[in-house]
Amino acid sequence: MVQAGDFRKGVTIEFEGNIYTIVDFQHVKPGKGAAFVRTRLKNIVTGAVLERTFNPTEKVENAIIETKKMTYSYEADGLYYFMDEEYNLVPLNHDQVEDALAYIKENDTVMVKSYKGNAFSVECENFVELLVVESDPGVAGNTATNATKNAKLETGINIQVPMFVEQGDVIRIDTRTGEYMERVKK
Repeated sequence: MVQAGDFRKGVTIEFEGNIYTIVDFQHVKPGKGAAFVRTRLKNIVTGAVLERTFNPTEKVENAIIETKKMTYSYEADGLYYFMDEEYNLVPLNHDQVEDALAYIKENDTVMVKSYKGNAFSVECENFVELLVVESDPGVAGNTATNATKNAKLETGINIQVPMFVEQGDVIRIDTRTGEYMERVKK
């Protein structure tokens, strides 16, 4: 149990049957009346944000989120299977892995988050290297500016890349922003 007066950013709590992480909090002591804690909570499963005030002595259940390193194995019948180091397979549906799918391919290592043994999300590395499978041709004369063009990567996503990137190049991408970082030396 954690008291509302002890809330900090990043603390995970169980509240009204859902699991939330504290995005922001503020201890308020008005001139009249009792003090309270104003919070912004983010549902870790749905991503919905909730604003709520608590009495500083109010207690809520602390939620322990487990993070486990796993390997993406394969997709079958709409389920995505991840294997841990003991060779246990964990199936997750599309909604649970949607954000990471654009940046992972089979045999990539990811972090799977779970609560009370139930996996609910997948996070990939901050930077990944992916192969460019299709790229618009560079137009002569556009190299003096920061011109970009469309490129399709091996995972199926399209991103904007500099004109010098060609089909067959391996590029590094920041998965937090989805932006091109650099071309990887061969």
